Amino acid sequence: MSSDSYLPMPAPTVPQRPLSSYKLISYDIYGTLVDWETAIVKLLQPLVARIPSSSPLSQEYQDSTTPGSEGRIQLAAKFNDVEHELEAKNPSQRYDELLEDIYLRFASDLGVDITDSTRQEARKFGESIGTWPPFPDTVDACQRLVRHGYKLVPVSNVDRASFSRTCAGPLKGVDFFRVYTAQDIGSYKPDLRNFEYLIKHAKEDAGVEKHEILHVAQSIFHDHIPAKKMGLASVWINRKGAGMGGNEAIRGIHDRGEVGYGWRFGTLGELADEVERERSEEGK
Repeated sequence: MSSDSYLPMPAPTVPQRPLSSYKLISYDIYGTLVDWETAIVKLLQPLVARIPSSSPLSQEYQDSTTPGSEGRIQLAAKFNDVEHELEAKNPSQRYDELLEDIYLRFASDLGVDITDSTRQEARKFGESIGTWPPFPDTVDACQRLVRHGYKLVPVSNVDRASFSRTCAGPLKGVDFFRVYTAQDIGSYKPDLRNFEYLIKHAKEDAGVEKHEILHVAQSIFHDHIPAKKMGLASVWINRKGAGMGGNEAIRGIHDRGEVGYGWRFGTLGELADEVERERSEEGK
């Protein structure tokens, strides 16, 4: 289990029952299965390197490539803020195009001149999704969960083409039952429409009822807050060193009772381990 002793477990959204009783796992992908943060931070470094030395931001984002560093946490938080603002403003925009706009907005906010070279970097940034690396435990854990009978369904804030490249590359070998993207739905999480779409299509495509869905995600903001609002059981994959939100922001969300996940693990592999432990106990 994850060692977040500073956070008590929240009151679960739905009465807790064995993990093995669920039929479909809906996933957040980027941050849960794919290490988006490491990729994003690395790809933003050309902009960070060009922050004017007179700007206080040159110190704020210093050492931002080091996991767990304050600079990395601040850079990831800044990315989240800009991403959410532009997703809310342009809910039907394809995610690869949105990433281009995020990069250019970042450049402007950091005081970096927008040149032809910057625009080329922005295009490459938008095209990079399929190259973002998986976490080491991802593929094996997903394969184990499929063997235990779960249908795996991504509910992702990306476009179809970008997710296809991820499936063909970093997540090759993972058997997804269906894929529901923001492009299919017409909005971005945490919009509740994305979760309404999941519940509706889980029933239509797999014959799975809402109470048989287990939502597995890293993002508190994009996934666990709306999962509670929708009455979905959920699992927080709280990966060590992830900078999204920061400890104080996450503590505040817990203190206000905005989340109700029933399980907390440090990796997806730990979730698969727990499922196998349950299955073993059932066998006895």
